[in-house]
Amino acid sequence: MKYPILGLLLAAAPALVHAAPLDTALACGQTPGQFFAMLRNQHLIDPEPMHVEPDSVNAFWPARDATLSAFDLNVFAIFAYEAGNPAFRAGKGTPHGKPVYGAVVVARMETVRKALQAAGSKAGVEHAAPFMTAIVCEGP
Repeated sequence: MKYPILGLLLAAAPALVHAAPLDTALACGQTPGQFFAMLRNQHLIDPEPMHVEPDSVNAFWPARDATLSAFDLNVFAIFAYEAGNPAFRAGKGTPHGKPVYGAVVVARMETVRKALQAAGSKAGVEHAAPFMTAIVCEGP
């Protein structure tokens, strides 16, 4: 190879990217605070929200070097809210009624439903945008 350093960098590139499947976290067995803290502590998301909904649900981008997946689907964004948790910013409206967290994936709702059923996940699904679906875990 003419540029051996380029070959070395290309060989190391996969090790420089954080790949993280979120299947276990999206089984809906933890609090939004635990979900957020796990992702933040592993540097898998930007700790500052990219957007805060009026109902205080915070949305976060995956970290630049992170490749997040949920049930073999690519994650576009993460969201979470838990009343009283200082990790989440307040919106301008009435706060969401229940603790909530999840991921927005690039897939149609039916594809996501099938993946969740196959995995035995208790998560729900909601339409987020064309070809994007939210995998939703809501607390009691």
